[in-house]
Amino acid sequence: MSASVTGTTPLLRTSLKHDGRLIAPWIVLATALSASSVLVYPSVFPTAQDRAGLAAAIGANPALGLIFGPASNLTTVDGFNAWRSLALGGFLAALMSIFTVTRATRGQEDSGQAELLASGVLGRSSRLLTAVAMGVIGSLVLGIVAGFVTVVFGGGAESSLLLGATFTATGWMFAAFAAVTVQLGSDARTANSMAIGLLGVLFLLRGFLYSIGAPAWTSWANPLGWMTETRPASGNHWGPLLPAVALAGIVLAIAFKSQAHRDFGQGAIAPGPGPARGGNPSPLRLALRLNRGSFTTWTVAFVALGLVFGYFTTSVTTILGANSGVAHFLASGAVTPAQLTGAFLVTVLALVGIVASISGVQVMLKVRSEEMEDRVEPVLATAISRRRYYASNVVVALGSPAIYVLLAGTLIALIASHADLGVSFGGVLRQVLATVPAVWTVVAMSVTVIGARPHFRLVAWIGVLASFVLTLLGPTFGLPNWILGISPYWHVPNTTAPVHANTGLLWISFVTALFLVVGFAGFGRRDVAR
Repeated sequence: MSASVTGTTPLLRTSLKHDGRLIAPWIVLATALSASSVLVYPSVFPTAQDRAGLAAAIGANPALGLIFGPASNLTTVDGFNAWRSLALGGFLAALMSIFTVTRATRGQEDSGQAELLASGVLGRSSRLLTAVAMGVIGSLVLGIVAGFVTVVFGGGAESSLLLGATFTATGWMFAAFAAVTVQLGSDARTANSMAIGLLGVLFLLRGFLYSIGAPAWTSWANPLGWMTETRPASGNHWGPLLPAVALAGIVLAIAFKSQAHRDFGQGAIAPGPGPARGGNPSPLRLALRLNRGSFTTWTVAFVALGLVFGYFTTSVTTILGANSGVAHFLASGAVTPAQLTGAFLVTVLALVGIVASISGVQVMLKVRSEEMEDRVEPVLATAISRRRYYASNVVVALGSPAIYVLLAGTLIALIASHADLGVSFGGVLRQVLATVPAVWTVVAMSVTVIGARPHFRLVAWIGVLASFVLTLLGPTFGLPNWILGISPYWHVPNTTAPVHANTGLLWISFVTALFLVVGFAGFGRRDVAR
């Protein structure tokens, strides 16, 4: 075994030096999520009556646990922080680990860096061990920093440190899962999709089973459920962390065993061959084919999202009631059941749109990866112009998330219109259509980044991140409207209301057009990467 991991220490040192900066933003984000929850709670729910109302409304019907997890103790600062941060913070830690492991393994094989490293004094398992070590270290630092910073900002010591430990344990588990998917996938993108897909399924399953009141044993059938069972601030159970560490160790053993028998640069799931004969050259057909695999995955995901969110919409009046504290927490500003239903639909469809925008950003990042792998220059050497090539990819990037939103939104509209909520199918569908321009604005930002400044491609994710934070967390923290307005979803009107203005849609459409113009101008002028 020692020979197979030769060179791990210097490779790990070098990798942390060069890629450590990519881990830092995840640490900052998870820490900010936890610390800000502690800071904002006293101002958003200042009185015991407000806190009791929040606990009663959400505790009586845990449908909101789909996203945040179960609410065990919402009458204290630490209990509120645990409810708000445990699931989302663990999700961030898992994503960080997945991207770190994949980038340092299959990502290097796809780019050719791994072959260069293998030509030196380096063991067969050194790169995988280095990648896993980076995920483990990153998750450990994330948990420690988040826990101690939360304590500094006023959180309880034990509950805050336990919360940070759940972040670390979640990151370790998914570093192990990613170590397996990189052995299965034919390239880094496939490995990422498999690991993130597993995370999404487990995350959604945990929330769904909790929301429908499933038996307690179901929590132990899901690794993410183990983190929920730690119950920071309402029990402080450290025991569930042990099976998480054990699972990570077992899965890692499987990963290293699989890696020892895998051909270099190949995956257990081999890619299928292309067509025997090509048709008429079309950049649009090329863009569709390059993203064909993800289309199927995203379609299934949005059918599931439509069914789940549609189910929760049917119980919206029970979930929220007319409690002013809960209404303020959800930024609805609504006080009647009908208003709460409309506000809830706006929030739900905004979440659907945010998830859909991820697929559009992925399409644009695929343009950059194709460019870096020297596949774009041969295409542009034909009669296909730069503008036509870029426009074809932009059409796919804007069109695919719009279709996903319409797919999920139609299912939500069908379910909600038959639930006696006072909303019609057409009314909900109009709200779905009003959400699409906001999705396009987020995706258009990635069009600008890849077209004009592709070296900063991580910036392409800022639109998704800002939209998620401001839409889901911003109102809770009482942020002013000018900050909330940074998210395009803030400008989406409630079309189910009797009176609404569409001015916001015009503004974000103007911003979208501006992003597209800058992106096309930049791609037409800059050099193609070599």
